[in-house]
Amino acid sequence: MKPINDSTIDSAAAPAAEAEFAFVRFESPVGRLELTANAGGEIVAVTLESDGRLPHDGQPERATTSLRAAARQLQEYFAGTRTLFTVRLATPDGTEFQRRVWQRIADIPFGEHATYGQIALDVGKPGAGRAVGAAVAANTQPLLIGCHRVLGVSGHITGYSQGQGTVTKQWLLNHEGTAHRPVSDSQYQPRLLATTSSTTSSSSPAAP
Repeated sequence: MKPINDSTIDSAAAPAAEAEFAFVRFESPVGRLELTANAGGEIVAVTLESDGRLPHDGQPERATTSLRAAARQLQEYFAGTRTLFTVRLATPDGTEFQRRVWQRIADIPFGEHATYGQIALDVGKPGAGRAVGAAVAANTQPLLIGCHRVLGVSGHITGYSQGQGTVTKQWLLNHEGTAHRPVSDSQYQPRLLATTSSTTSSSSPAAP
């Protein structure tokens, strides 16, 4: 994967001040990513390419300082040299319950996981595992808020709303060395294994 620098940003990118709505796209081992920032330079959204599309395809990028910094941190994550993000995130729109769930997810460390039921307990809603699942799916800042780290009660992958779905989630879990019950081999997409990271290139589905 190419380093993220000026040459990797779309040649049609338009210069932009931090005060403007801005977004940037770049390649990753799990497909193209798009980062969006608000007027204050906070990261509003992270989108993983799905069906070959990103929200602002066809529009010239507006690459700002905060977006470049976030892109570099994600590059380091995919290269296996970063386990914690320090970018500024915008407060996402959502209910109070959803925001509590997202904050709890943000506290899950690299390489670890939590279950939907555990999170429901932690946010004061025992038995609300399904509602937690809906909040996880509504997370607009994946990777930076690691919703891929939320698993079913027995450690199995139940779904993922970004990229190629469960196979993307499995790739991310393998990349972080997180024990989980893998999706079936027939579902797995080998092309997601292309990466320059020694950590990811040696990854294989974790044992149940």
